[in-house]
Amino acid sequence: MSLLGTAASAAEKRLHLRAGLESGQLQRFPGAFSPLVAKLVAEIGFDGVYVSGAVLAADLGLPDIGLTTLTEVATRGAQIASATDLPTLVDADTGFGEPMSAARTVTVLEDAGLAGLHLEDQVNPKRCGHLDGKAVVETAEMVKRLRAAVSARRDPNFVICARTDAAGIEGLSAAIDRAKAYADAGADLIFTEALRTRADFERFRAAVQTPLLANMTEFGKSELLSARQLSDIGYNVVIYPVTTLRLAMFAVEAGLREIESVGTQSDLLDRMQHRSRLYELLRYADYNQFDSDVFNFVLQEAQR
Repeated sequence: MSLLGTAASAAEKRLHLRAGLESGQLQRFPGAFSPLVAKLVAEIGFDGVYVSGAVLAADLGLPDIGLTTLTEVATRGAQIASATDLPTLVDADTGFGEPMSAARTVTVLEDAGLAGLHLEDQVNPKRCGHLDGKAVVETAEMVKRLRAAVSARRDPNFVICARTDAAGIEGLSAAIDRAKAYADAGADLIFTEALRTRADFERFRAAVQTPLLANMTEFGKSELLSARQLSDIGYNVVIYPVTTLRLAMFAVEAGLREIESVGTQSDLLDRMQHRSRLYELLRYADYNQFDSDVFNFVLQEAQR
């Protein structure tokens, strides 16, 4: 990671993601709600960064019901992707409109430096994948959405992932049939949303040859399987989309309530990231050295 940008180009990050999908090793992508969190994801040693649509909406104070725009997603996605040398996968909802909109979404997010995106087969406006009352479009309509997206891709290594929400609506067999159709339409990766049990994940893996992504979100419909379990089943990617936001918001709420009731934060210091740790993560010392190397001149007295 270079000081003022990433050492890896967007193209190199996409190659890295492709290699990960083909490695036979489970790729772990925690969600990052900010570039700073992405830096921590990279430092700890994960394989990639995920940008959740639900988290982006929540960060804007909105529910996850399709209210965010392509511009908002692209802007935040670009900021997060630029923070590390890891590949970043972004949630692109339903593509923000008709198939032509999905095509434009690919070009915009590709230009923003993302390594890949996922599109889902819900109707517009979409809703959180772990809520009841979802509806999915016909398979043929989602195939059009995907074909449009694939046709717009300029970098062949930009990953297009197809998410199906059909398991909880039409049943697991129908979701498997959709996954196969989406792979035939050009999807590089299949996101199996809201499967309930390990047996469901195993059945999906046995039926579909395309690389698979598992969503291990908390408080949802899916059993929380470990990375080892998902690896043993044969999944290729696991995302933890909202985990970091939930951890942060729990701590923020507890801290604010204590300040409001007690009148000081003095008893919270051992629950805070220390200033020195933040500076370490942000590489303050390296920036200071950079300043010293560049701004090493001395102002002379002005000539009369």
